[in-house]
Amino acid sequence: MSAEDYYLDAIAAIDEGDRETALNAARKVVALDSEHVDSWWMIADLELPASSAPNLKQASKSLSACRKVIAIAPDRVDAWIRGGRILADELGMYEEALAWWQGCREQAPFEVVPVIEQTAILTDLGMYDLAMDRLNGILEDNLDIGTQQYARIARLHAIVRKAIAQEKSQHFKPWEKNHPGWNALTLRANKLPVSENLLFMLSTVPFLMIEVFISRQLFGEGWQGFCLTSMLILVTVALGMRFSRRIFQSINRPAFNLLRAMDVETSSGCVMIPAEIRTQKLFMFLLSKRPIAYQERLNSIIEQGKKLPRNWEISIPDLDSHLDEIGIIEDDDEQTELASYEEE
Repeated sequence: MSAEDYYLDAIAAIDEGDRETALNAARKVVALDSEHVDSWWMIADLELPASSAPNLKQASKSLSACRKVIAIAPDRVDAWIRGGRILADELGMYEEALAWWQGCREQAPFEVVPVIEQTAILTDLGMYDLAMDRLNGILEDNLDIGTQQYARIARLHAIVRKAIAQEKSQHFKPWEKNHPGWNALTLRANKLPVSENLLFMLSTVPFLMIEVFISRQLFGEGWQGFCLTSMLILVTVALGMRFSRRIFQSINRPAFNLLRAMDVETSSGCVMIPAEIRTQKLFMFLLSKRPIAYQERLNSIIEQGKKLPRNWEISIPDLDSHLDEIGIIEDDDEQTELASYEEE
């Protein structure tokens, strides 16, 4: 059988819902024709579970297939996006993901997804100035933004703006062994994060109950009283949510710091979290909430036990490599039109 025959068999198997047969057929295609980009993309999809999170092996195989796709067809934005999300979301390889997304920008400079993903990674790693530069670049480069993308950009902008307004000493840098953030983390290591919903219930619900009980005395009955009571409740809820969010972020700062430390470990492939923290409730709880592939990869890094180098720094790619020599996005007439991808 020829490569195309196996490819047709793979398509038929997908139509029948037989993913395993389709995957085997697609593998036979690329064994005969290593440049068959559609089969590599099919493999990238079929290596991932249909309805669950992938494990480390599955995510790695899908990523390898994505690499094959963009090596053959660098303009395949769908492969860039899937590979980037596997690198960051599933594997925690944030430094490599930054470079990957920059490669996507070089192929599709007007696509906003890689900019948003780079901003999210830089924010998670505490590189707030660079994150703000990425956000500003979205407007400067006049990129098309979808509705869901706009909402995420707004959330990232609020987080980054607030962080930049803080003293830089408050930004936790887990690669610094003597950073004061480690002290607070050690004190909270055996305590689970506090739920934002619980904080809202404790801080706001009592006031809402009081307002309901005294609303008749304050506003009377009838339509006017109902409207005034409703407005008071809405204002109380809004203020309560805002207050609860601030308390939530303050109380759980050690948990957020530990998440960053875990991300640095998966990104660098080295360990730096002290053993007395790693064996406590907070670490185990946070690890259980991460994707399966992330958990397996971090556990593998811990088993290898390679220490983070003393002068380690986050590797940042050239984030302007998509620009031409005078700093303008290339926009020649021969450039292929690429459809914008909405945030999933």
